[in-house]
Amino acid sequence: MVTMADERAPAIPGFYLTERPGGFAVHMHSSAEHLRRVRRMTGQVLCKAGVTDEVTENAQLVTSELIGNAVACCGPFVPLVVEVLAEVVAVSVKVHDPDGEHLPDRAAAAPLDDPTAESGRGLPLLDLLAPGWHTVITPVGKQIRCRVPYRRGGVRA
Repeated sequence: MVTMADERAPAIPGFYLTERPGGFAVHMHSSAEHLRRVRRMTGQVLCKAGVTDEVTENAQLVTSELIGNAVACCGPFVPLVVEVLAEVVAVSVKVHDPDGEHLPDRAAAAPLDDPTAESGRGLPLLDLLAPGWHTVITPVGKQIRCRVPYRRGGVRA
């Protein structure tokens, strides 16, 4: 099993990990390899924190979607900050990108049940898995903040 410490060594260009109790923050350039690494780390850290498989999978999906949206907005190899943290009532997921002008548009999103849509389902998916997600404009871009709630039994006691 790969640990978060293994993810750091040897040093990986464009990927700087800071471990936190129950989570992590990573400064990264977006790439398929880094996305896979973040998904894997999300699963590991949430499992270690006692989060159920269902909530962990939802958090992995939300994290992947936010990273994908940042790449779609800003382009490949965009610098991102991704934070995942198991909190008391939910898993907090935050993704920060450098484009504070192009904001998520819920009105332009395709419904989840539209069989003809080839894209645009990400925001409705966020609404479903992380209700109440929102965008915060920062001095260097924007941060999308989500909380994936624990369902009954979402965290082992």
